[in-house]
Amino acid sequence: MIHVEDWAEIRRLHRAEQMPIRAIARHLGISKNTVKRALATDRPPVYQRPLKGSAVDAFEPAIRELLKQTPTMPATVIAERIGWSRGMTILKERVRELRPAYLPADPVSRTAYQPGELAQCDLWFPPVDIPLGYGQSGRPPVLVIVSGYSRMITGRMLPSRQTGDLIDGHWRLLADGWQAVPKTLVWDNEAGVGKGKLTSEFAAFAGLLAVRVHLCRPRDPEAKGLVERANGYLETSFLPGRVFTGPDDFNTQLTAWLQIANRRIHRSITARPVDRWEADRAAMLKVPPVSPPHWWRFHTRIGRDHYVRVDTNDYSVHPRAIGRTVMVRADNEEVTVIASSNDVVARHTRCWARHQSLTDPEHAAAADILRGQAIHQQAARAATAHAAMLGPDSLGIDVEQRELATYDRMFTLIEGGAGKEDTT
Repeated sequence: MIHVEDWAEIRRLHRAEQMPIRAIARHLGISKNTVKRALATDRPPVYQRPLKGSAVDAFEPAIRELLKQTPTMPATVIAERIGWSRGMTILKERVRELRPAYLPADPVSRTAYQPGELAQCDLWFPPVDIPLGYGQSGRPPVLVIVSGYSRMITGRMLPSRQTGDLIDGHWRLLADGWQAVPKTLVWDNEAGVGKGKLTSEFAAFAGLLAVRVHLCRPRDPEAKGLVERANGYLETSFLPGRVFTGPDDFNTQLTAWLQIANRRIHRSITARPVDRWEADRAAMLKVPPVSPPHWWRFHTRIGRDHYVRVDTNDYSVHPRAIGRTVMVRADNEEVTVIASSNDVVARHTRCWARHQSLTDPEHAAAADILRGQAIHQQAARAATAHAAMLGPDSLGIDVEQRELATYDRMFTLIEGGAGKEDTT
């Protein structure tokens, strides 16, 4: 067998140099038959080791019969059934080769999306540290939504992947951004949305929008391939070379970049997403005519430590709410605490850092005043109690005071002292 280099040289000499076969054989020192075989094929020579029989060959009919009955039968069970006593490696390799012929076909179908039909959703965690304040940095999730028909992409960085933040992110992207709602939202098994079953909060949100939320089966990546590819596109085309000063700066840059990205020619549809967007949005559902919902809300009673906790952070509340039950309402940008009769007792900008205590100066000043008044009242009560314990004189009550000589006469210490009849 000749080498690939010799095969190439033979063909060059014969075709380019017009050299006869006999001359090529003399020039390269090989036989004429070797030259003829090299010129007879357009494929380079490949060495193939002569096939030898395998110990599994004798057992192959039995293996095929077992796989015909049970295509998913493990190789270890097959080895037991056929009485295999040799190494498992060669048996497993043969079973791996034979099994696909007996498994039912599971082809991936190409899905055609109708306008307004659905949008795929996912969380993308950009591999870059974002400053979060208070000397902290992190990698918050980015909610990415891709429309099936137009391939329009939208996204927003969120403080966390909890249900309240996910719902608020959906509202801002769909109601404020697209100003329309796809009929179906496709999600995988994200804990904040639901695993196998929607969380009660997200089910309520879906009911508000009148949409269907489809939860993909486990290990079914093709079900949300659009948004998975969009995540990769963001990571390779948007992220490189960018510097962010915080989450707001990230969202600002992402929004500006998506306006450009959605004007590119999309390879799978051979069209620009913006060109198909009007038809897509026209077929979507209208946004419900309600105020933006604050789905992260709970009620709590304000104790002497007038703070409430949202996620991992504590936010101060005006001390006038101490002892009262309040409603805490939070979204991606703001934390609001409301007492009865719509009395707003706290309003804070949402903190993205973790394990922080945020105090409003007005709340601190009011607490100092109330604390001083309480200390003064406590001191007054303590003084009154102490005076009562000492006696009437300490309370400032006027009593009759006799002259000292009266007591001297009483005890006969001076003349004119009282007699026995006087002292009784």
